[in-house]
Amino acid sequence: MTDNEAVTPPQTVAVLGSTGSIGTQALDVIARNAGRFTVAALSGGGNIELLARQAVATRAPLVTAAAGTVEDLRAALRRYAGRGELAAYAPEVLVGEGSAAAAAGCGADIVLNGITGSVGLRPTLAALATGARLALANKESLIVGGPLVTEAAAPGQIVPVDSEHSAILQCLRAGRAQDVRRLVVTASGGPFRGRTREQLRQVTPRQALAHPTWDMGRVITTNSATLVNKGLEVIEAHLLFEVPYAAITVVVHPQSVIHSMVEFSDGSTIAKASPPSMLIPIALALAWPERLDTVDAPCDWTTAATWTFEPLDDAAFPAVALARRVGEAGGTFPAVYNAANEVGVDAFHEGRIGFLDIVDTIERVVADHGDDPESSTVVTDVEQVLRADRWARHRARTVLGLAPVDTEGES
Repeated sequence: MTDNEAVTPPQTVAVLGSTGSIGTQALDVIARNAGRFTVAALSGGGNIELLARQAVATRAPLVTAAAGTVEDLRAALRRYAGRGELAAYAPEVLVGEGSAAAAAGCGADIVLNGITGSVGLRPTLAALATGARLALANKESLIVGGPLVTEAAAPGQIVPVDSEHSAILQCLRAGRAQDVRRLVVTASGGPFRGRTREQLRQVTPRQALAHPTWDMGRVITTNSATLVNKGLEVIEAHLLFEVPYAAITVVVHPQSVIHSMVEFSDGSTIAKASPPSMLIPIALALAWPERLDTVDAPCDWTTAATWTFEPLDDAAFPAVALARRVGEAGGTFPAVYNAANEVGVDAFHEGRIGFLDIVDTIERVVADHGDDPESSTVVTDVEQVLRADRWARHRARTVLGLAPVDTEGES
């Protein structure tokens, strides 16, 4: 380095949902690129022990948790810091409502939102307000927020972390926007690919969590089994890339090596391939538009392999077609779809309902929302979205014959 060369400081990163699957992998990428990134804030759920270990390892100046107490978190931090050189580590600590949004708005260069569910909406908006690059794994915040999120974002400010949308983003660089004919979103088909609707009737929670290619949390894995996740991704693709729903196709690709494709007007289709791993899209979102070195193993082109593609069975898995209708309706309907699904997933894993009841309940609640005077095809503010979210959770529980619960919470 010459005297005239400036040293570029590491970019600061706030990791939301740091104790989840996306968050822990993001911290692995950051640790392996310590000269490139440094952690500005960590925001976890209820796993105080893991959060404290992460905080001590990264020396994050701000640590927040959705659940627990400030005293418990501080005690865990002291316990893992020990009596050595880290004994003086004493970050700012926040717990409870608003804490994730505070971490998102801390002023980091990059905010990775790995929170699961609509609870990620306020943190998403807080991150965008700071001008940070938003590495978005929390698709639900974009889906339920819709224009609230897209209008708050500067061009290129949101970089998707979902492997499908990361793939589309990369494929789009091969041509002009006006030459895009179709987005092709791939789906593994989940653990029940090829089964009829009747065969799905006796599916158990354990079977639903046995995903053939991806290792994810309970909600996302169940959503992959019902194909709700793919329905949400269709809405996300429409919002991110401004492509009409009629030009977004879902195709089943069990090997999960082609992560999505873009078809252009001349008949060319550009595909993005890599083994099923979230490390590459996470790393790309953190470094965008650059690439980091040796993030994960590439495809082995010297070994024989077969990739297959199949049409989606809408009769057995109606969640995607329903999501299209919900997305086209817009307004508060996507929030209702997402909230009803979250209630259904919880009820299924609690043994209260069957597998098919999840999507059937979503469809019933969405239909009921059409008769609700509070429903709207235009979203104007966050509170409107949160009211629709609360209404849908209450309605879903009513449809399922479950006792009502307090649906107030951080969103």
